[in-house]
Amino acid sequence: MLFGSACYASDTPTSSPVPDTLQQRIVACTSCHGVHGEGKPGSEFFPRLAGKPAGYLARQMRYFQSGRRKYAPMEYTMRQLSPAYMQEIAEYFAAQQVPYSRSPLPPVSAEMLQRGEQLVNKGDTARKIPACVSCHGSELTGVEPSTPGLVGLPYDYISSQLGSWRTHTRATVAPYCMSIVANQLSASDITAVSAWLASRELPADTRPQPAGSVKQPLSCGISDAMGTGA
Repeated sequence: MLFGSACYASDTPTSSPVPDTLQQRIVACTSCHGVHGEGKPGSEFFPRLAGKPAGYLARQMRYFQSGRRKYAPMEYTMRQLSPAYMQEIAEYFAAQQVPYSRSPLPPVSAEMLQRGEQLVNKGDTARKIPACVSCHGSELTGVEPSTPGLVGLPYDYISSQLGSWRTHTRATVAPYCMSIVANQLSASDITAVSAWLASRELPADTRPQPAGSVKQPLSCGISDAMGTGA
């Protein structure tokens, strides 16, 4: 993050001071994720932050800071931020309501998309895979205070995050619900789920569902699931 004029030290006494505003202090965020956290066009790995629950965004920043979640630029950016500052940033992006943009899909068969729809909406009881909707909400828009939405995320981002849960480059405090679920999925399951989610039409209301509206199938407490890069 940028902290006002301290980030722009100059030997020239006439240099204009950098305004100490939230918009200036989140330049390190918006340069990758967009002015309103809408995601970066042309890059599938700088996901949307706008409208995600503030609790989720703040927790992901803490995980980057502690090393539970791995991505060197984010780890560096979060390193010196206080909990209050991270919460302020999270609340800013959570309040942003901007249009979604669709991302391209890889060529997948109708059967693959059907498998993805089944896993997202019904899970696979025989393999103890819960449905995505059972944690992320019936419209997959997330659930307050801290379960992110999956709608509108690019295929590449979803598949890479599921892979990160499998390889432990993304982690959370116990219990490890998303790691458990991701490791139950095969490589073709990940392709199917990612493709179907990325192809889904957006609901009219993309806001997260209210807290308590979803009873999670696993004893996870507050869910820490896929979602953003921050």
